[in-house]
This record gives sequence, structure tokens and C-alpha cells, in this order.
Amino acid sequence: MISDLLAHPATAVALAAGLGWLSWSFVEYAIHGLLAHRFRTPVSPLHWSHHRTPAAVFTSPLAWVPIAGLFWGLAVAVAGPGSGSGFMLGLLAGFLHYEHVHWRIHFREPRTRRQALLRSHHLAHHFVNPRAYQGVTTRFWDHVFGTLPRGWENDYARAAGVRPIEGESNLRASWSPRATWAVVRNATQRGARL
Repeated sequence: MISDLLAHPATAVALAAGLGWLSWSFVEYAIHGLLAHRFRTPVSPLHWSHHRTPAAVFTSPLAWVPIAGLFWGLAVAVAGPGSGSGFMLGLLAGFLHYEHVHWRIHFREPRTRRQALLRSHHLAHHFVNPRAYQGVTTRFWDHVFGTLPRGWENDYARAAGVRPIEGESNLRASWSPRATWAVVRNATQRGARL
């Protein structure tokens, strides 16, 4: 009975989507912690601009859509069209959740204890220690990889006074090739680093 259910194509797609959703938090940690901070990569200038201008919370589709397309093709080649597409849809759902959480952290007061914890975590990354607190939607990978310092409670308290940003985010500008290129050029020309 269970083997029949697992053999059904819709079940395989749903399981792959769930695996993609669950995988997002690790991908987020790798992008933020490794590609944006630890190593100098093409991701770094875009991220550094967010540290200089925290209202620039949204990732430009000009950066993530081509990469998602490449990974979609890879997932389909490895797992087949149904499961590969399911995995990528779950991963993209995780990414969109991340974008929303990140926007809320910077622009809204938390409504729940979890939101308050994630807000303190991310703001400690911005305003106390940019080499720590790499997770945005979860602290799990910071525990696993040692980027949650021992004194995190003190760092959270130091970041507690940061008020939500008033005004607009970069949502419209993130769709503009000219604005996206200007961000990359600006960060690269300055030789900016965190």
C-alpha cells in the first residue's frame, strides 16, 4: 500500500517539493554565509550593498532567475521532469518565504516570539557581528556550523533598539537592470568588504 502510494507520480512530485522546501534553509545559509561573506564571489557586492543600505532587502530577479533556471535544468537531469521540477518549486517557495521574512525583519515589528527571535538574530548580524548570525529564516545552521556565538543573548540585546525601516524597499528597483548593475558596479569599484 505505501509502496503503491510512493510509486505514484504526484506523490513523488509532492515529496520532492517538500525536500526542496526543507533544503532551502541550507541553501540560504550557504549563499549568505559562504558566497556573500566568507568568500569573495559575484554574490558579495549585492550583499554588501544590503549591509550599507538595509532597505535593499530584495534579491534582484536578474541575479536569481538565471541561476534558478540552471539548477532547474540540473534537477530535471538528475531526478526527472516531475521530481526535479517539484524539488525546484519547493526550493523556490523556500526562497520566496525567505524574501518575505527578510522584508519583515527590516520593515515591520515582530508579531510573534519566533519573528522577534529571527529579527534579533538578523539585526545582530547587521549591527553587531557580520561574520556571525548567517541564517535568516532559521538559526539551525548557525548552531551546526558554529556561527552562533556564545554571547548571542548580549548581541541580540545590543541590536534590540533598531527600529523598523520607514519608507520603501528596493522591490521596484530590484527588477531594473540599470539599478542592479549600478549596485554591483558601486560595490565592486569601492572594493567594499565587510
